Amino acid sequence: MKLSIARVFLVAALLSTPLLLAVEGPDELRLKAEKGDADAQSKLGKMYATGEGVAKDPAAAVKWFRAAAEQGYASGQCGLGVMYATGEGVAKDPVEAVKWYRKAAEQGYAGAQFNLGGMYATGRGVAMDQVEATKWCRQAAEQGNADAQAKLGEMYDTGTGVAKDPVEAVKWYRQAADRGHAVAQFNLGVIYYTGDGVAMDLTEAAKWFQKAAEQGDADAQAKLGEMYDTGKGVAKDPVEAVKWYRQAADRGIPEAQFNLGVLYANGKGVAMNRIEAYAWFSVSAASGNANAVRNRDALERKLGLEAMLAAQKRSQEILKEIGTTKDREAAPVP
Repeated sequence: MKLSIARVFLVAALLSTPLLLAVEGPDELRLKAEKGDADAQSKLGKMYATGEGVAKDPAAAVKWFRAAAEQGYASGQCGLGVMYATGEGVAKDPVEAVKWYRKAAEQGYAGAQFNLGGMYATGRGVAMDQVEATKWCRQAAEQGNADAQAKLGEMYDTGTGVAKDPVEAVKWYRQAADRGHAVAQFNLGVIYYTGDGVAMDLTEAAKWFQKAAEQGDADAQAKLGEMYDTGKGVAKDPVEAVKWYRQAADRGIPEAQFNLGVLYANGKGVAMNRIEAYAWFSVSAASGNANAVRNRDALERKLGLEAMLAAQKRSQEILKEIGTTKDREAAPVP
């Protein structure tokens, strides 16, 4: 299973645009901004949008992005588009977001080109058009925008907006992966794992899964755990398997939760613990994992009443912890 870059489009985060913070402090920037300096206005908007160097103030961010945007400054236009897309500091308005993204994109601003491509890909503020989405993503990708490179790789991978082409998919995934894009690293790992577009190479697959996993990509963590568990592409290492399964399990990946339960049940890479095994089987089963249901039910018959109550309590604790993690990760990135 490969990951989609769609979530980047939906957030339309300012972090996806190459809008650099100024070396100057907010007071210096404000003086310049009040004199009409569009670059200072845009940078000040970014500071208020992200809360870097000042208290976060979306309304002030909109004010300064608009001041820069109305002077035709591309980064200000893109920033204003983001605020309309996310509804921070202004009423959410995808049509307005598209309008400002387009103005910046037509000036060659890569972040805006990527975000405009995203609007076409998802049909937000404009009629869905995958060919047009590909066009704008390509323009951003050719300027080195890693999000756009990853998305363009996905488009070639799936045949969305372009003819399916595994070789082109690898090309663009690799460019994004080399820039540290975690989703592209994971998808490149999947391609090496399956041999779709390149010669199958499990060692290379493990390398890319590791890079993505170290950045916190939960799917990569689960896959890396599996590789250490089975000895595919890496030396078999149950302790490492437990480490990576646990990180993915804590992020809510059902297969990792099930596999972690198996290791606890068998005492591989970790001390045998039937209560912990039952808890992880239960958590995975809550997501519909049929193997987890079977293993949980089989283990239940081996536990006494006291252990059973402890295992059920532990599973509820894990579910609560995972819910807290997901809420934290779902918080919008300004």
